[in-house]
Amino acid sequence: MDIKKWIQETRPPFLLLTPIAYSVGIAAAIIEGRFNVFNAVLGLIGSLLAHISINVINDYFDYKSGLDFRTNPTPFSGGSGMLISGALEPRNVYRFALGSLAIGCAIGTYFVFTTGWMLLPLIATVAFTIYSYTPLLSHMYVGEFITGINFGPLIVLGGYFIMTGRYGITALAAGVVPGILVGTLLYLNEFPDLEADRAVGRKNLVIKMGLEKASKGYAILIASTYTWVVIAILLRWLPFTTLVIFITLPTALKATRGVLDNYDNVELLIPAMGANVNLVLSMTATTTFGLLLSALF
Repeated sequence: MDIKKWIQETRPPFLLLTPIAYSVGIAAAIIEGRFNVFNAVLGLIGSLLAHISINVINDYFDYKSGLDFRTNPTPFSGGSGMLISGALEPRNVYRFALGSLAIGCAIGTYFVFTTGWMLLPLIATVAFTIYSYTPLLSHMYVGEFITGINFGPLIVLGGYFIMTGRYGITALAAGVVPGILVGTLLYLNEFPDLEADRAVGRKNLVIKMGLEKASKGYAILIASTYTWVVIAILLRWLPFTTLVIFITLPTALKATRGVLDNYDNVELLIPAMGANVNLVLSMTATTTFGLLLSALF
């Protein structure tokens, strides 16, 4: 077995998103004086397995639908390429995806028994959306929303819950930040794949609006993230130290200008897609930093 091929199949550069988003929930617990090293590490492993299963099972279904043969891959979209190149067998990839999902669910079930049954609906929702995203949900105009929920409120609340045994408003409010950002990440990555997605029957917001309107929608989504943090601070759902996220504003402006100017030119859009990835990671990370910083005040 060629380990390098299987690592590439998981799309490792994209897995960085998981620990950064997960850290938001852990930080929300830490500022309340709650932290358990074993739970934190095991929860991260479970979250990474869930993310791996998302990447791999989507790759499998995109191959089966023929989508991967229609897309022009970019550094940020278009799948791993391992199936269309023949490097891996589809049935083995499918088994790997299900195995990753099963182990991730087993870890989640452990936490249900050890930290509280109220975690069960969260685990069940994540498992269902992971498996059904590509064959079902991506055809219902809800793909961006589901992705944002999974990598935002759900992963943040999950991390917080396994530390505290309950849900909390600060964790939920903080989870909205990566929720909007990751939903927007998928949204922008759909720009180069618009025609390919349409050809295989996908239904998403970019197809619905068209590229020009969707580019304006991108700007609104990015602005809404900053607006949300200000509102949450005013409502005392987030500490004022989370205003540190505004240091990412230059990156946001760079990405937004690039999308508005080049929405219909994939080659010129790629730098904006890269800036958007940097924005998602840096703004989510500064949300964690802002939460932890509040412990000093």
